[in-house]
Amino acid sequence: MNDLTVDPNISFVRDASNKLVRRSYWMDMTDQALVMVMTKGIGANLTNEEKRAYLIDLKREHLIDQESLSMVLYNVRQNTR
Repeated sequence: MNDLTVDPNISFVRDASNKLVRRSYWMDMTDQALVMVMTKGIGANLTNEEKRAYLIDLKREHLIDQESLSMVLYNVRQNTR
């Protein structure tokens, strides 16, 4: 079995009806873990619009502002080093 934390193509793959194939992988994550994966993990290279679409698809719209804030804070921390 492929490691979903390493290969983003597997984690984000969608079926013919545009539903996430590995939906349970995402649904099993806590909100905090999902924000971390989207900002520092396999979702870090996604555009903000792609991240937003995945969060909406996962019914985690409440994390959109949190994910954006985390990204801003992460960038600020990186720039102050």
